Amino acid sequence: MSEEISRRRIAPVVVLVVAAVLGGLFWVLASGKSENDTSGVIESHLLGEPAPSVRSTTLDDESFDLARRKGSWVVLNFFNSTCVPCVAEHPELVRFVEQQATLAADGAEFYTILQYGDRIASVRAFFEERDGDWPVVRDDDGGINVSFGVAQVPETFIIDPDGIVRLRWAGPIDAATLSTLVQEQREAYALR
Repeated sequence: MSEEISRRRIAPVVVLVVAAVLGGLFWVLASGKSENDTSGVIESHLLGEPAPSVRSTTLDDESFDLARRKGSWVVLNFFNSTCVPCVAEHPELVRFVEQQATLAADGAEFYTILQYGDRIASVRAFFEERDGDWPVVRDDDGGINVSFGVAQVPETFIIDPDGIVRLRWAGPIDAATLSTLVQEQREAYALR
């Protein structure tokens, strides 16, 4: 009988503990990533330094020289057509590029940098199927990825009009976050 009374006293405590744990788990999941989340911003030896030299060609066989982009805000997104997070982030990048286009000359220029080893035919098919009307830069020897220190795609870099690397983001990014980060960098740049 005393064992039964003891169980009756413990049961409500167990229920409260389980409810508290579930409530905490729900709060963590519900508070997930916000529009102002900067958890993808990571350190890099390139921050505050001139961007590495990038000379290559695009998928359309146009020449590309990053140094010639000085005077513009530039966003480089490192990508692989078989990368699941790259596929998931792609619609957000399309939205970002569309948003920047509405800013005319004040909009950031956007470029995809291919990860070494990605098959050109796969990349072409990816962009034909999923849209994305911006230059895709080839990295035929992997040198661009190495010079930026990209270990795993997707990664995104923001470069100011002076050609200085201002931000590195690891992992997928959404259009709102990327727009906010570019705008924050613009505002900081204006104060220099």
